[in-house]
Amino acid sequence: MKAIIAEKPSVAREIAKVLHVQNRKDGYLHGNGYCVTWALGHLIELGMPQDYGIPNFDPAVLPIVPSPFRLIPRTQKKTKGSLPDPLAVKQLKVIREVLDQCDSIIVATDAGREGELIFRYIYQYLECAKPFERLWISSLTEKAISEGFRNLQAGNNYNSLYQAAKARSEADWLVGINASQALTIAGGGETYSLGRVQTPTLALICQRFQDNQQFKKQKFYQIQLKHRKDYLDFTSLSIEQWQDQKQAEKIRASIEREGRAVVEDVQNKTVTEAAPLLYDLTALQKDANRKLGMTADEVLKIAQSLYEKQFITYPRTGSPYIPEDLWPEIPELVRVLKNDPQFTQPVNHLRFGNFNKRIVNDVKVTDHHGILNTHKLPSALSASEKSIYHLIAFRLLESLSEPCIREVSLTLLKVHHYGFQIKGATIRSKGWRSIRGLLSDDPSLSEEAPINELPAFNTGDVLKISHAEILQKSTQAPKLYTEADLLSAMEHAGNLTTGKDQKQILQNIGIGTPATRAAIIETLIRRSYITRKNKSLQPTDKGLNVYNLTKDQLISNVQMTADWELALQRIEQNELAPDEFLQHIQKYTTEITQELLSLKIHGEEIPSLTCPKCKAQPLIITDKIIKCPDEHCNWIQFRTICGVKLSLSDITALITTSQTPLIKNMKAKSGKKFNATLVLTEQHKTVFEFPQTELYKYHKINSEINHH
Repeated sequence: MKAIIAEKPSVAREIAKVLHVQNRKDGYLHGNGYCVTWALGHLIELGMPQDYGIPNFDPAVLPIVPSPFRLIPRTQKKTKGSLPDPLAVKQLKVIREVLDQCDSIIVATDAGREGELIFRYIYQYLECAKPFERLWISSLTEKAISEGFRNLQAGNNYNSLYQAAKARSEADWLVGINASQALTIAGGGETYSLGRVQTPTLALICQRFQDNQQFKKQKFYQIQLKHRKDYLDFTSLSIEQWQDQKQAEKIRASIEREGRAVVEDVQNKTVTEAAPLLYDLTALQKDANRKLGMTADEVLKIAQSLYEKQFITYPRTGSPYIPEDLWPEIPELVRVLKNDPQFTQPVNHLRFGNFNKRIVNDVKVTDHHGILNTHKLPSALSASEKSIYHLIAFRLLESLSEPCIREVSLTLLKVHHYGFQIKGATIRSKGWRSIRGLLSDDPSLSEEAPINELPAFNTGDVLKISHAEILQKSTQAPKLYTEADLLSAMEHAGNLTTGKDQKQILQNIGIGTPATRAAIIETLIRRSYITRKNKSLQPTDKGLNVYNLTKDQLISNVQMTADWELALQRIEQNELAPDEFLQHIQKYTTEITQELLSLKIHGEEIPSLTCPKCKAQPLIITDKIIKCPDEHCNWIQFRTICGVKLSLSDITALITTSQTPLIKNMKAKSGKKFNATLVLTEQHKTVFEFPQTELYKYHKINSEINHH
């Protein structure tokens, strides 16, 4: 009997179907010589300081460097700390039962760094010593699964992948736990959370935000001339820019009096725009954010759903290429798409037997190839699933097409001694842009040269000026990061380095991985460090506070974090020993802990207040809550009520007089804004008290806001 461990129940069911495993039990399927079970994602995690008997937030014990690290079942956060997740504990028991009745194991967790870690941590925690093989597939279709089982790999072939995953996990623990505790101690009670990747990412967002806010616009003026030749109207624009409007006006008047411009030079060139490569996950997330307004996390979840439904290949890839041996399957994938009316016309633009082979590159395929549609044509998709599927399918058709060829022209004019220019472009061959008919899909096209019809120009031609006008413009502030822009910045963070040699090494290295960048953004939002406003990502006051505290510290160094990603890749490739990397991380952890503990943080002047319930303990007041430290008393009050954060004076009034001043612009669940006073009852509960003049408006608002 062989045990098969998948990452999710849905994947386990697909594998069981292919292997004709039909008998169901609680937590697994069995039959035909197999037991198929699943992991529910990360069932095992690294223990917290208390699991080693180490107290939290004690500067005397920092930095905490476990040796060895302790593995524990996945936990859930509770009011009084963390407790084992009952679902995780139950499924671990099932997996142990399955392993006990089997002779060997087939690892079928996702074929990547984190999937390998999920299995190995379970294997290690259960103290299993049975032999295991690896199922390595990029699609959940029947064909791909069957092929994978015919080509099972020796488990130890992926030891270096596990070592890289383990090193990543332990590095994140060392940096995250120690940095967070050190800054929290320095903050005098305010809880902070820092991380190996999240803090440099926050630094990117905050730096861009501050650059945007501090930017001072400067006006400048250009002169635009109108012309007509060969029955075509067009304009030319001054090369020079003027800061002084009066000077620009004098020059405009002089040019208008002259009434003509002479062609000084005509430059024409052919621009060949190569077809795009396939999507990797980050490129898909960026395009979906720009074109569909989806977040990176939404795109990942939708793509994962499409993968589990067998409509696309494995989405968590960092490569836009496919291997040579997959190329013969591409024509059939295109024929499948032709059966969908949405793709019939685009497929007809392709020349079967003469596809563009630019996407084939064995060397540049990493763990997984670029994202493809499968032989299974989807049906009954949600609107968001359909949108992502269409992006992926259209991208395959575009990648197989010919280049787009444009003729780009630059014509230089002179009026007196002032230079003017005319930019233009003509499409000679639409190529890949004919697939979706998007000739201006890329904003850089119109910036380089707008697609327009211009007459022929020759040196020495005289062009009549029918009108001259002044255009007032201004310099533009750096744009706030959209999610797509931030993903690009994270992907190419190595480019931010200044050293030539290091820039060469790190030019394609980012911070985080394609599979984790969306989670990093969501973590920053969940911790109230950043927020989504319209299409941009902006730091909150709390996020800016963390950034200002850490921006000059090692913890925010984007270049160093990119360097770590390179080190993890080298571990995967057996070019670097994991212990060497972790020794570096331990040294770094000691440095950042000392740096952060030495910070002097000037926060709110917290008042000294006594718990209104037990009348004995001094209250703990943080950014989010006011609470009694006595577990038997357990009085607690959240600081943010209906969207309004209580000020320290509000809190002082509530505790000392049992009533706050009138708090304005609170928001009910219905979205209506209201004003009310908070009153502390004799039962130590907080309720709303409405002004008599407004009471009738708010009779539906639940007055109970605290049950402690």
